[in-house]
Amino acid sequence: MSAANFQLNEDQFLCSICLDVFTDPVTTSCGHNFCKTCITQHWDVNVSCQCPNCQKVFNTRPELQVNTFISEVAAQFRQSAQQKASSSSSEQQVSKPGEVPCDVCTGTKLKALKSCLVCLASYCETHLEPHLTMSGLKRHQLIDPVENLEGRMCEKHDKQLELFCKTDQMCVCVLCSVLDHKTHDAVPLKEEYEGKKAELGKTEAETQEMIQKRRLKIQEIKRSVELSNQNADREIAEGVQVFTALMESVERSQAELVDTIKEELRKTEKQAEGFIKELEQEISELEKRSSEVEQLSRSEDHLHLLQSFTSLNAAPPTKDWTEVSVCPPLYEGNVRKALNGLEDTFSKQMQKAGLRIAKQYAVDLTLDPDTASPWLILSDDGKQVKRGDVKKNLPDNPERFRFGPAVLAKQSFSSGRFYFEVQVKGKNLWALGIVRESINRKEEQELGPQTKACIIGFISNGACCALDFPLVGLSLKSQPEKVGVFVDYEEGLVSFYDVDAATLMHSFTGWSFTEKLYPILSPDTNEDGKNSAPLIISPVNHTDSINQLIL
Repeated sequence: MSAANFQLNEDQFLCSICLDVFTDPVTTSCGHNFCKTCITQHWDVNVSCQCPNCQKVFNTRPELQVNTFISEVAAQFRQSAQQKASSSSSEQQVSKPGEVPCDVCTGTKLKALKSCLVCLASYCETHLEPHLTMSGLKRHQLIDPVENLEGRMCEKHDKQLELFCKTDQMCVCVLCSVLDHKTHDAVPLKEEYEGKKAELGKTEAETQEMIQKRRLKIQEIKRSVELSNQNADREIAEGVQVFTALMESVERSQAELVDTIKEELRKTEKQAEGFIKELEQEISELEKRSSEVEQLSRSEDHLHLLQSFTSLNAAPPTKDWTEVSVCPPLYEGNVRKALNGLEDTFSKQMQKAGLRIAKQYAVDLTLDPDTASPWLILSDDGKQVKRGDVKKNLPDNPERFRFGPAVLAKQSFSSGRFYFEVQVKGKNLWALGIVRESINRKEEQELGPQTKACIIGFISNGACCALDFPLVGLSLKSQPEKVGVFVDYEEGLVSFYDVDAATLMHSFTGWSFTEKLYPILSPDTNEDGKNSAPLIISPVNHTDSINQLIL
């Protein structure tokens, strides 16, 4: 018989068991053809002898003889198919290392286009055609080519892994689910696949959010470095003006100041570089994990995703960057050290420079009526307080001062630096400063260190004192009309300035703050109208301090 005249459909020469061209074909009494080895092994496994195609049961196992006619025709068809595959192989890609080869190709292995989860084989374009044309094979599940298809079979029962045991977190076959995992919670692979894929999506979103937060933190640190550079440039320029005005006697101090400021800047930049390096390292690790998660989440292979999910690396350890920041250096101490030992003029310049720097940390305060003593009267805008003549009937809430004529600001501070100014013009008795949150507000007491406060004020006979321990009398050339208060929380420093004279009145140093700090104002008694002027929280004027520094 000539192959050229052969017109039968190629489906007729494929064994329905192995799905390949017949080898030693045999015919059952029901008229269906199989490879002799395929049907023999099929009957060896099954209890009854039954035709795989029509399900006819044979009472006795038939003796099968090779059908020579079909064998010859199949041989011709195989030869024709091999010639066809050979002619098309030049058009298809040969399997390269790392690629999945076709399991059917003999000789040169072509690159597989799909793997069949039912046949547990991978096929090139030519050998994939039956799965695309034959009605029985069209129902098989095809996926992108993968290796180790045998790993998709249950080693114990030689059945396809179709279920996922949620109890033991493993893939199982149908027999496993009714035997070894009978009482366990088993679901179809697809159901668990969808759940795990959703988890991967959530993990990917969380990872991307962590990456974005760290990128934002890098921007924040870079902005802090830029601010440090700006502050450093301004400080150097203004420092040069100060030391130039002092002529040759201060040239050496001028150079030392510049070097000190630059050193502080270098430390700040080095700290920022360290933070950025850490953040970039965390981003790199998170991006690596993101890539792994993304690659796995894109998989359409249910089994591969589930088997790989448990081995997915845990999220890399990361630092909580919420409270991390680069704080621009404060140069007040550097200026004071540089000016130390010079004459009175030099000391005045130092104090003016300190006030100017302190003003950079100005905050807007509003008095809290819930803390005000019943003897006090507050303005509607919360910026002024004075002593009244009549004690008001107010709720004795925990925040309120019961005896002392004092009131706190609404704003509190637990880190960093802050500065505010209070007008005391027209008053000969007053007190102001900062207190800790835990100060006792219900007992009559003298404000001072023992009451967790840093206070200065004018007391009897017009004397200005720092309520330190022991009490410190302040020698002032004139009575201040506006007082500035500067606080460095971490340094434990609280400084008071005569704003108009640009001089330092007093500093509390060496304190250790561990709780919230609140600004406090006390207008004291009225003294028959002689001390009735209010204490006023004033807006900070930055221009005045620069002019004073130049003068």
